[in-house]
Amino acid sequence: MIRPGIGQKQSEVTGSVVLPDEEVPLTTTEPTVPRTQDRMTHDVWLPEETVALRAEARAAVEKRLAPFARDIGWREESADSFPWEAFRGLADEGLFAVPFGSDFGRGLEHPMLGTCTVTEEIAYHSSSMAGVYDGQCILVPQTLTFASDELRARLIPELTSGRVAFSFATTEPETSSDLTAERMQTVAEETPDGFVVNGRKRWITNSVVAGWVSVLVRAGAGSDRAHMLLVDLSSPGIRVGTPDLKMGHRGQITADIVFENVHVPRENLLGQPGAGLGVALSALVRGRIGIGAAGVGVAQAALDLAVERLRTRQVFGGPLGAMQHWQFTMAQRATEIECARTLYQKAATLLDRGDRSAEPEAAMAKAYGTRLANDLVREAIQIHGALGFARQVSESGESVRLEEMYRDAKILEIFEGANELQQWIVARTLIGRDVTG
Repeated sequence: MIRPGIGQKQSEVTGSVVLPDEEVPLTTTEPTVPRTQDRMTHDVWLPEETVALRAEARAAVEKRLAPFARDIGWREESADSFPWEAFRGLADEGLFAVPFGSDFGRGLEHPMLGTCTVTEEIAYHSSSMAGVYDGQCILVPQTLTFASDELRARLIPELTSGRVAFSFATTEPETSSDLTAERMQTVAEETPDGFVVNGRKRWITNSVVAGWVSVLVRAGAGSDRAHMLLVDLSSPGIRVGTPDLKMGHRGQITADIVFENVHVPRENLLGQPGAGLGVALSALVRGRIGIGAAGVGVAQAALDLAVERLRTRQVFGGPLGAMQHWQFTMAQRATEIECARTLYQKAATLLDRGDRSAEPEAAMAKAYGTRLANDLVREAIQIHGALGFARQVSESGESVRLEEMYRDAKILEIFEGANELQQWIVARTLIGRDVTG
């Protein structure tokens, strides 16, 4: 059952969440449209395990996420509104085990490719839940590869089961894309048995409900190096702020984490002392591929809605799709989706092969896939006209969720490295760091 959040009440008749009078009710008539991907995309090179996983993930998402997706997209953020139903439902279907080897998870030959494929399927219905999945199943698992065997054995089963939510924290009020130690204000001072952390992290996904956080900290005041620490969020001295109220991605609930003399045991150091930036960047490269995959999922959903509208909307005595402008535009967008999907698949496959030179492809996948999502959602709204702009037609209950998708899509171009940063990463590989800096 969906729990009401702040300012909401629960219907005594249906048990569903009822929004305040000024909000649009959650009951909508939303069309089910055919997936053009099924007839436009041919898996020539994709591993059989990934093709099978996509079918499995799609069925799981339809069952466990789709029934809650519109509620997740509309509700205002609060600690009570975290989408536990969908979160644990996807975990119960085994999707949180995809990144891990056979000791803790699925033991796939291509775990990064598989995880990104699942991310795309989630984003098709809910971009914000794809953001939650990215943190839980891409960013944090990569940091845990640097943890001790004891910590891994204790925490990974909690992660894969969905019993515990995890967070990844690098951003601060005054630094985000620039993660150099000199910019960081969150500092860990060494003690005989560990570290004492003081500072503040911002925009931290899952923080309001998480049990643990992988956090990047400066390795002492004045240091030019950083540690990555695994911190128990129930530790004395930690305060998690009120959830941020955002334009979109409302299911990806974020908040500040404040550290005031928080003791962290030495065994919770991830990787080598002072090498925390490398740990963080190894996770972020993977996260960027995941966000690129999320962009593809959003773009695919927008394309499918647009194509159905072009086929069924009658204007001037014929279908809207008879207009050559929209024929050519959608043909171009379908081509771009194919390119964006191939980009994230290639980048993920490189990492699965152990190739650490995937940074340019990861940057390309993130920037290209997320820009495409924004472009396609905007065009799908134009094709739908006023219906695309509306959250819901009150008289009929019609909704095509494009206003939610438009609100959600923008953040994809911003987080986990703004797209401008991704272009710079590509440029410095292309032209040379001696020129680009």
